[in-house]
Amino acid sequence: MRKEIINMVMAAIKTRIRRRNLTVRRLLSALVVVLCSCSDYLDLVPDNVATIDYAFRNATEAEKYWATCYSYLPNIGHPGYDPAILGSDELWIHDVNTWYTGLANFWPWYLQQGQQNVTEPLLNFWDSGRDGSNLFIGLRDCNIFLENIGKVGKDLSEADRNTWIAEVKALKAFYHFWLLRMYGPIPLVRENLPISSAIDDVRVYREPFDDCVNYIAELIDEAVPDLMPEVIMPTTQLGRITQPAALAIKADLLLMAASPLFNGNPVYKDIADSRGIKLFPQTREVSKWQRAMTACKNAIDTALLANVKLYEFVDARYPVHDSTRLVMSLRNAFGQRWNTEVIWGISKNSAANLQAYSLPWFSATDQALAATQPVISPTMKVAEMFYSRNGVPIDEDPSYPYESRYTVTAASPDQMYYVASGFETANLNQFREARFYATLGFDGGIWFGNGRTKEVGEGDASTQAWTVNAKSGQMSGKVMSIRFSATGYFAKKYSHFESVTNTSAFVPYRMAFPYYRLADLYLMYAEARNEYSGPDSEVYKYIDLVRERAGLAGVLDSWRQYSRYPDKPASQDGLREIIRRERNIELALEGKRFWDIRRWTTADTELNQPVKGWNVDGKTAPEYYQPVTLYQLEFTTKEYLWPLKQNSIRRNPSLVQNPFWEN
Repeated sequence: MRKEIINMVMAAIKTRIRRRNLTVRRLLSALVVVLCSCSDYLDLVPDNVATIDYAFRNATEAEKYWATCYSYLPNIGHPGYDPAILGSDELWIHDVNTWYTGLANFWPWYLQQGQQNVTEPLLNFWDSGRDGSNLFIGLRDCNIFLENIGKVGKDLSEADRNTWIAEVKALKAFYHFWLLRMYGPIPLVRENLPISSAIDDVRVYREPFDDCVNYIAELIDEAVPDLMPEVIMPTTQLGRITQPAALAIKADLLLMAASPLFNGNPVYKDIADSRGIKLFPQTREVSKWQRAMTACKNAIDTALLANVKLYEFVDARYPVHDSTRLVMSLRNAFGQRWNTEVIWGISKNSAANLQAYSLPWFSATDQALAATQPVISPTMKVAEMFYSRNGVPIDEDPSYPYESRYTVTAASPDQMYYVASGFETANLNQFREARFYATLGFDGGIWFGNGRTKEVGEGDASTQAWTVNAKSGQMSGKVMSIRFSATGYFAKKYSHFESVTNTSAFVPYRMAFPYYRLADLYLMYAEARNEYSGPDSEVYKYIDLVRERAGLAGVLDSWRQYSRYPDKPASQDGLREIIRRERNIELALEGKRFWDIRRWTTADTELNQPVKGWNVDGKTAPEYYQPVTLYQLEFTTKEYLWPLKQNSIRRNPSLVQNPFWEN
């Protein structure tokens, strides 16, 4: 039956080719729709054989297929499609059933609330569904490209051919990595199965986790020599995988493999398939941290050779105070398109959604147009995570008023570039490190840009930086039952300072969501080195590079001078806690914490806590600055991994379900 359908479709395609000039991708899409409905197993068989010769008849057509391989990249950074944005405990939104914002179906938010299931899994990247796409189809198309690119004639230069092959291998590695991180052991799509494959051959098995890791790492190693060392022609090369980007993927992969979730986790010890093969590592291996450490350092060194460096805000158009410049360096390290720190940016995501759904309303024009909808709200947990201005946790700093952090006081003039002088706001919003003010907007906070680019105290009231007024009924506060921050905090990091709402529309600065940036790699390396061999000068060096850019002293000096626990950085356990917090702070709201707390196996603690914010119905400072619980999160052990769809296991008995999802 399957062969009959293939023959019918092939004949139809030949007829259509003769009648009209259809693109290769439309032909492939049509064929996939027809045949996917007939497939009972993973889609690894190359059904579209009839179009292969056409797709690789010349360099122009082959380039289309090469671009198609990139098209399967998940919509990373989009709040409606990326589980790591709204699926963590960093952000909250109010009831999505009462309004629509265009953020797809909010499956990541439902994921946060424990609504994952085996019947229709949320964000299903295994066989597609609930705003997840089938990455096995992407892997199949990558294989088709690799198997056929050699057919293209002399109009494709050997250099371009080799670079395209390397990029598709790196994409293939990334798609495997994305699935591995979500599901644990996966089938490896080393090559496509022939059409003549028997049913038993296409009933593929999940391969042991370490085998998956090794295969992905091998793909990266094969790809790197022929990848571009750095982007030379921005108009055509930005967003493509370079040597530093590929090595960052490998570093991320090996860091995950060394982490507690997959490195000898006793919870998964007895999981085996029908062959009796154990799918997860049975014992903890410290050597995996060494392997991760080496990969991280290799990625760093390669990035530095490609002129990647920590970003600093320098723009002669905007003469600002050093305090504002520091905030802008930290804010724009994420938001400035293709800045010096970005190792790999996702060019398909301009971050317009993130900006439109996180910007507060600053003016009557904003409210009237409702072109922005400030509904993506950082939680109070995020606000409390940042250090004091002395660079240590607020509950460790004796000089910080931790016990009275919710108490309202008037902001002192020495904070005028962060908090409006004399503004009555909670102590929690005061005396904090610069990354707090770069990441979060809040009642009384200074917001540079977005229509106002004069420094505090300069120019007139219509041009100098905004002061956020977020109490109920105020411009940035709750003025209706929809479109407001549920927590009282705003994701300033998401909004580029040159985005603006004019009299007719919201005009966002087009970003490229930074999936890897140098600070991330520095902290990856510090973590791996500390886990392998404990604290040493090299570990401190790479943490301190990130802290220095944030305007903070080094770890040893900060803890010795300002912490109740001055010896904390000297122990492996203490430094582990510091490194993890540094990652949570430096990479806040960037989609890293979602995966980090899973690989660290701390999600069952972090995601069983209440979501808190300010009382946004309050009209006065005493009313507003009352912490309220918005939701009680619940997380169970089974949620560390995605479930396989129940129907997929029914169709393919060779697959084994992930732990605790059987019922």
